[in-house]
Amino acid sequence: MDDKQYEKLAAKIRIDCLRAIHNAGSGHPGGSLSAADIVTALYFREMNIDPADPKKADRDKFILSKGHAGPVQYAALAERGYYPVEDMMSLRKIGSPFQGHPNMHKVPGIEMSTGSLGQGISVSVGMALANKLDGNPGRIYTLLGDGELQEGIVWEAAMSAAHYKLDNLVAIVDWNGLQIDGKNDDVMTVKPIDQKFASFGWNVVNIDGHSFEQIFDAFDQARQCAEKPTAIIARTHKGRGVSFMEDNPGWHGKAPNEEETKQAVEELGGEW
Repeated sequence: MDDKQYEKLAAKIRIDCLRAIHNAGSGHPGGSLSAADIVTALYFREMNIDPADPKKADRDKFILSKGHAGPVQYAALAERGYYPVEDMMSLRKIGSPFQGHPNMHKVPGIEMSTGSLGQGISVSVGMALANKLDGNPGRIYTLLGDGELQEGIVWEAAMSAAHYKLDNLVAIVDWNGLQIDGKNDDVMTVKPIDQKFASFGWNVVNIDGHSFEQIFDAFDQARQCAEKPTAIIARTHKGRGVSFMEDNPGWHGKAPNEEETKQAVEELGGEW
C-alpha cells in the first residue's frame, strides 16, 4: 500500500472508533483519533502478526499503555481481520468483551489488560526482556499518552529498558499536548520529552505522528538501532480528522451525539 491507502485505512479506523463510542454513549474519542495513524502503521505494515494465529510464538506484540484509547486498538484489530468490525459496536455494553479498557482475556489480539497508566510500558519492558532471554525474535511496541508521562512508573520502566539494552522495545509517545484536565503545560509539563528519554539512555526519534512516511522511517530507524530501546516522540492532534474535536480537551472522554457523529463520519470520508 502507498501512503494514501494507509491514510484511507486510518480514516476507516477513526470512523469505527466514533461509531462504537457513539453507540456506547461513553468513551474516549480524542486520544483514539490522535493515535489512529500510528496504530494503523503498526498493524498493517510494521508488526509480524497473523489474525489466523493470534498466539504464534514469534509474533510482535503491541501494548496500549494508554488503555483508555481502547477503541482504536479494537478497530485496528477488526480491520486487520481478528473479528468482524460489527462485533466492536457492542463497546462498553454489559456482557461485551469490548470493555472500556482492553482485556487480554476477552478479545483476541490484546496482549495486556491496560488502563492504569504507566503499567503498559512496564509490562512491555518485561516482555522485551523475556524475549531476549528466550531468544525470541518478536519485537514489543507500546503506545503511551503524553499525560501518562507524569506517572513515575514510566521512568522506572525507561531506566530498566536502557539498563538491559532492550533494542527489541519501541515506545511511541502520542504527544497531542492535551489530557483530561487541559494542556499538559498547564497541568504538569512533560517537556522536554525527547531529552528525558535520551538522558535515560534511549534512542530517540521525533516525528509528525500523522505522517506515514515519518512513522515508517522511525520504525526502520528503531530496527537498525542496537543495544538501545527506541522512543518515538510523535506530535499529534487530539481528535484528528474531526473539525470540532481537533485540539479540544473537552473531547478526551465524551461520546458524540448522533448529529455530531454523522458530521464526524462525513468529515472522515465515510457515509452515515
